[in-house]
Amino acid sequence: MVTKLDYRRIVIFLCFAFGIAWIAGLIIYLTGGLTNSPQIAPGISLALILMATVYMGAPALGNILTRLLTHEGWKDTLLRPNFKKGWRYWLAGWFLPVLMTLPGAALFFVLYPQYFDVQLTYLQNLMAASPTTSSISPWTLAILQLIQGVLIAPIINSIATFGEEFGWRAYLLPKLMPLGGRKAMLLIGLIWGIWHWPVILMGYEYGFGYPGYPWAGPLLFIWVAFGLGIFLGWLTLRGRSVWPAVIGHAAINGVAGVAVLATTGEPNRLLGPLPVGIIGSLGFALLAIAIFFSPKGLK
Repeated sequence: MVTKLDYRRIVIFLCFAFGIAWIAGLIIYLTGGLTNSPQIAPGISLALILMATVYMGAPALGNILTRLLTHEGWKDTLLRPNFKKGWRYWLAGWFLPVLMTLPGAALFFVLYPQYFDVQLTYLQNLMAASPTTSSISPWTLAILQLIQGVLIAPIINSIATFGEEFGWRAYLLPKLMPLGGRKAMLLIGLIWGIWHWPVILMGYEYGFGYPGYPWAGPLLFIWVAFGLGIFLGWLTLRGRSVWPAVIGHAAINGVAGVAVLATTGEPNRLLGPLPVGIIGSLGFALLAIAIFFSPKGLK
């Protein structure tokens, strides 16, 4: 067990994780940003490719390159599934995200009912373009999509989320644990939130022109990173493997946008209904607080 901070490897890792990602972000910015990026293929932009591969993969590359550069070796990579002892945390990563996402969205719609579309117009428009769904009610299709997001998305999305989790939770988190679980979680939440800033400033998650633009979005995302990071870190520590966090991150991505199906108008994204808003994130925030103050939650 690591008992003291390895400052050298931490700094090298952060240089790789930030440097590779932010260079990719600069390329995205110089080629039109997230909104005007050149199309490589129908529906696939240069920004999408760089985001899904280089930007999100930078932490994993940081893990690998730091180990190679410092001759650290490949012990304690947390790649062993440890399913026999950690299966509860695999299940927690798989199913807790939907339970944490829906209450935040529901509360947002209770507080701002003018943005709730009971007719699911957005989904109806999508159904109109597909004759195979014309005989299904919008709410039935919405429920089916939610079920699909819960059951299938954690598998499919894991390909993308592995890049972040193998860096932040499998490498940086253990390196910060000599500080204690709580301090490590707060620090990694701050780092992880700031790491997202280039794409947040280009409209990722919050768009443009929101109240407090352009800095309210990046600052709010640090709060979101605290909540999600504590949850994902808990899965890693208790599951003794990075895979519950990979699954958990993938599950979050899979169900995060479900509230869009019932949204009309242009709500303030800083508030919700998505889990990156203040109200939308309350489910994860309450879970994170419970984990944070649990005596054994972050050991």
